[in-house]
Amino acid sequence: MALSRVWPSSSSTSRRRSFDKDRKNAAAFGLTVTGIASCRVEGVAIRFILPLATVTLSLVLSALAALTVCFPPCAFPQWELVVLGIAQDAGIPHLGCEKGVCSDIKAGKRKPEKVACLGLRERASGAAYLFDATPDVRQQLIALNGGQRPSGVFLTHAHMGHYSGLLYFGRESVDWKGVPVYGSARMGAFLSSNDPWRFLISNGNLAFRRLDPDRGVSLPGGVKVTAFRVPHRDEFTDTFGYLIEGPSRKALFIPDIDRWEKWAEPANPGRPLILEYAARADLLFLDGTFSSPEEVGARDIAQIPHPMMPATRELLAGIARPAGAKQKKGEAKRAELWFIHLNHTNTALVMDRDVAREGMVFRL
Repeated sequence: MALSRVWPSSSSTSRRRSFDKDRKNAAAFGLTVTGIASCRVEGVAIRFILPLATVTLSLVLSALAALTVCFPPCAFPQWELVVLGIAQDAGIPHLGCEKGVCSDIKAGKRKPEKVACLGLRERASGAAYLFDATPDVRQQLIALNGGQRPSGVFLTHAHMGHYSGLLYFGRESVDWKGVPVYGSARMGAFLSSNDPWRFLISNGNLAFRRLDPDRGVSLPGGVKVTAFRVPHRDEFTDTFGYLIEGPSRKALFIPDIDRWEKWAEPANPGRPLILEYAARADLLFLDGTFSSPEEVGARDIAQIPHPMMPATRELLAGIARPAGAKQKKGEAKRAELWFIHLNHTNTALVMDRDVAREGMVFRL
């Protein structure tokens, strides 16, 4: 912030000394004294004239110091949501895949896609949280916070792409101690009952913290995270989605679900709950595994159910706006829809603008 001062025509040596003193006082507040009586605070210009015969800059600074204003401006938490990966559990290129994006990646025509993951960070405090611990967790943590110990990890469920990265916190790797890991009661029971996850807990690498559905957890710095159950193939554990509430915006993260129609209140089975949750959020990161049932070839899609991307767009048409589009003035609030967790067969990887991309950063 710059503060400047107007000199009268009768300036003297004594006034010059006073100015030098004022300059030093200003420096203590992170101000620079230049030549016109004006200042700028967070883009708002404030202009005033200082009659040197009656008012000195020192008095002005004293008055400013008495206000509930910080110079330089107070460091309020600045939370960011970072897209760290967008692929289905097995990553892209997929093993055994020789077509489409897989062949392009192998030919060096495009970069590989990491497994779906979101990061939450606040740079000033160094806070950094992961939503899922994927097989690509090393590169994802490096992108999020330089590869340092995370402040916590929120797990959705126990399919391979969502929790196997926890292994990199253990003895064979960095041997971090007490990393907070959040998940459902069934997730906690699964980790504590099965090696090598059980050893990570007994060795003190992980500190599991059970989340109760629909009860938010407040993080230091003004962020609240609420877990909720969604229907998915729960072979080992149940499945969580997350509502992440920052100081100014809310994000919904549901990378895996069987069908939107299966997620409904028993009293109102015809209205999927995604409509309610999406209306509360500003950013939607939703299951985009498949665009068409034909993608899976000879495999039975009933064994690997997911909502089709076109069906999700149609369902949310009145609630979600096109990805990247700004809210129109006077328009009812609509969330921004981004697809994540895409299978290697999904042609939306190449063309569709509403597919999230690694490296995207969203202010919360």
